[in-house]
Amino acid sequence: MTNIAVILAGGSGHRFGGGLPKQFLKVAGKTVLEHSVDTFERNAGIDVIYIVVHPDYMDMLESIVQNNQWSKVSRLLKGGDERYLSSMAAIEACRPETDVCLVFHDAVRPLVSQRIINDVITALDDNKAVAVAVPATDTILERETGTSYIGRIPDRRMLMYVQTPQAFRYETIAEAYRIGLQDKDFQPTDDCGVVRKYLPQEKIYIVEGEDENIKLTYPKDSWLVERILAQRDKG
Repeated sequence: MTNIAVILAGGSGHRFGGGLPKQFLKVAGKTVLEHSVDTFERNAGIDVIYIVVHPDYMDMLESIVQNNQWSKVSRLLKGGDERYLSSMAAIEACRPETDVCLVFHDAVRPLVSQRIINDVITALDDNKAVAVAVPATDTILERETGTSYIGRIPDRRMLMYVQTPQAFRYETIAEAYRIGLQDKDFQPTDDCGVVRKYLPQEKIYIVEGEDENIKLTYPKDSWLVERILAQRDKG
């Protein structure tokens, strides 16, 4: 099997403020995207890297790739306005070579560890779909439909927060999307969700994530990422 890391950098939102999507913001001397790609470039289990970007930022991505001279980055793909369109771009790019595993990772999770990537790749030996998650630390409630009242409070011991990467045998994720795209109410939030809904017979293995594997969402997150990266450099 060829392990292809798919770095999902297709977001075009500016929740951080300023003129650039957060994957192109600089933290600790590099863009968030560069930190993420560097990690997969260094991993011995990753053979190839695809990067998916919004068409508006393809020129910027090409410049970044050229400057870094990553040896594993082989394809730059155009994503869409929805996250699932970026995943689909990678799936289509693999055809007709299907003897691969796709390891999807959010570009805005620059602190993913080598341990997580290694565990995900190892899990693919015996599983067709792999998620990364950490136990929920907060009580989570479910609102009563159409109201502002609590409907249900699930047992926190059974809940986990989802992270990336999420990884799949090619035939599994491709088939899940093939079925899902025929659903007129298709509204995926992540790739594991597509497999869970449209291939319910496939079990999805959970790899233990890490608290540091955060997703940059708000401006304060960049400060935290910079601090963690500084601590890693000292260590």
